[in-house]
Parts: sequence; C-alpha cells; structure tokens
Amino acid sequence: MSGRVQDRLRLPQPWALSPLAAPVCLFCGARMFPGRSTFFIFYDQNRPANGSPFGRAGAKRLRGQGRGQKGYLMINGVIFDMDGLMFDTERMWATFWEPALAALGLPYKEGLSEAARGTAGETLRNVVRQFYGRDCDAAAIVDSLHAVADKAFQKPVPKKPGLDELLAWLDEQHIPMAVASSSRMDVIQRNLDNWGMRHYFSVLASGQQVTRSKPDPEIFLLAAEKLGVAPGHALVLEDSYNGVRAGAAGGFVTVMVPDLLPADDEMRRLYTAECRSLFEVLDGLKANRW
Repeated sequence: MSGRVQDRLRLPQPWALSPLAAPVCLFCGARMFPGRSTFFIFYDQNRPANGSPFGRAGAKRLRGQGRGQKGYLMINGVIFDMDGLMFDTERMWATFWEPALAALGLPYKEGLSEAARGTAGETLRNVVRQFYGRDCDAAAIVDSLHAVADKAFQKPVPKKPGLDELLAWLDEQHIPMAVASSSRMDVIQRNLDNWGMRHYFSVLASGQQVTRSKPDPEIFLLAAEKLGVAPGHALVLEDSYNGVRAGAAGGFVTVMVPDLLPADDEMRRLYTAECRSLFEVLDGLKANRW
C-alpha cells in the first residue's frame, strides 16, 4: 500500500477473538477488535510525544492538512468528559458553591468556582484550602457542595447539542465509549440514567476511582485501560482547561469543545483540534479528520 491504508477498516464479524488474540496492524502495531470500526488520521512518524508514536505533537500537525502525510492514526475508542461536555452542568456547579459555603457560615470567594472546575478528591480539597486556609475543613466544604449538587441533579440536566447524534453514530459504528468525569459515580450514573444513555458506555470512570484528578491524566488512562485501547488510539473529548491538560499529558488525541472558557494559547498548544459543538465533532469523525 506504499505507506497508505484504507480510510476505514471493518473486521469480519464472525471472528470471535479475545483481545490478546486480535490481529495486529502491520503499520502501527495496534490490535484490531471484532465488531469495531477503525478510523484513521494522519500522524507524523518523526514527532512522537509522551512516549507514544501517536502523541499530540504528531496529531497537532494534522489540522488543516490533507492526505499527504506519512501515515494514519487509528481511533479505537472515545472517552467523554461529562460536565460541560455532555451536559450543560458547569454553569450549575458554579451556582452550588455559595449555598454550600453559606450552610457552613462561610462566604463565597471570587475565583473558587473557576479554580475548582474539573477537579475532584484531594486536588479539589487543596483548591479549597488555597482559598480558605490550610486549616479549614476542606472535606466538610466539599461534602456540602455535593449535598447541594445531589438535590439539583435529581432531575434530568440539559444535554449539549449534538450529544444524541454523536452517541448514536459511534454506537452504530461499534466504537466503544467511556465517561471519565471528576464527578462522583452516583452523579454520573444518575445523569446518564435520567436520559437513558448508560447503555452506550462500556466504561464509567469517576473521580472517586483515582488518587490524582485532572490535570493529571490518571482518570483517562484508567478509562482507556478498561476500554482496552491504547491512549494514542483513543479520542478524548473535553471542555475544560484541566481536562485538555490531562488528555495531552496522557498522550491522547484530545479534542476541545469549549464551554465556559474559550481556548487560549496554552490550550491551542496542547489540543489536537478544537470544535464548536458535538455536531462538529461528529462531522470530524465522519470525515476522518482525527
């Protein structure tokens, strides 16, 4: 094939293979799994990043370029952030801090919501300590925040435009999906169940399952491991700065769909591509842009 392969490859459905028995691509060494569609994007073989031959440095060079590159990068799985990416909930979280702090007799301090966005666990508690002092009861503040959130999330939260269409298309193409969110598992499950979406996802990864939250890539690496997909072959969809930092640090193909904050110069250096909506993400996948 002279360094070029087909844009899309489907394995024969009768192949009942275990993951370790799946055939290996001669071009990149990736395993091919039965029933999955494999999508290819170009990469620069001379610019690995984060120890992966398909890291962000190669992927970044794809933007605006056509089929003249040296090879292809396969997307074998998609990992979704939740708040601000799937659901329009980041605005809701921003409103939870004031009543949560008031319940403890504390005032809200400007900048807290922005600093805490996309974090969880000890990382979130450390953010709280930055605003209220090292000796504050950060655990009690975070518990109060979650108590307010639990009440608000009892009913369905607004979906982001294009979410239904993107999930349906990925499911139709047999591309495995995961949710990797800093939120607690019960919140993830409730938001998905309220819209009847849980069946789309073979993996749910929560901030409760990792010791280091975003911008550390641990949660994305966990989701990719459970999906059985190498980071360089997984598409991470994120809206937040910390999420993009985590995706890039893990060597993922990272597409930013900005929500409350637009992409800045740092984000443009880190992400693979930027989309205005999930509709645009879907268009990009259909066109094999990443």
